[in-house]
Amino acid sequence: MKLYIAPRAPNPRRVQMFVHEKGITGIEQVPIDLNAGEHRAPDYRAKVPVARVPALELDDGRVLSETRAICSYLEGLHPEPNLMGEDFDERAFIEMHDRRVEWYWLLPIANCVRHTHPGLATLEQPQFPDFGQSQGVKVRDAARWLDEALRQRPWMAGERFSIADITAFCAIEFARLMKFNAGAEGFAALQAWRDRVAERPSARAA
Repeated sequence: MKLYIAPRAPNPRRVQMFVHEKGITGIEQVPIDLNAGEHRAPDYRAKVPVARVPALELDDGRVLSETRAICSYLEGLHPEPNLMGEDFDERAFIEMHDRRVEWYWLLPIANCVRHTHPGLATLEQPQFPDFGQSQGVKVRDAARWLDEALRQRPWMAGERFSIADITAFCAIEFARLMKFNAGAEGFAALQAWRDRVAERPSARAA
């Protein structure tokens, strides 16, 4: 299998961390240069019509895109260690927390960075700085409820590390580009959680 990634991009990093946590080997990682427009090249679009990363090319030639779908496929191939839920009940709650983190935390971070950071001007045309700044406000709102939740439980989805923690960690690391620092902004529980995840080998490897 081949995993198409882009260095420093949060969604490919989510899959890379997931693969590392699983201990999966044998997947070739193929970097795609977004600044050079390689994701829009005809040969890549033939595999991934939406021109996005990550994408997982299977041995039979099929191509699976969208981060969550790729992780679901890999979880099915390699059930242990479990990261998405042992039974329907736990799967539902882990997915809920993962979706919340993805839509209400990672997405506003990405929008803020895309529309305010000069280094992404070539990728986001046109940029809308006012929209980006408004998304930065939503990032702080989300940080507040995440911080409150993490005062009550050790991990994003409960008592154990899961895919929701991977999504949230890749988001908070990407938020450095918008100069967000949880500890400096008073979100002590969120910062403590971030520091614990950063100590995991998968966080250092991806």
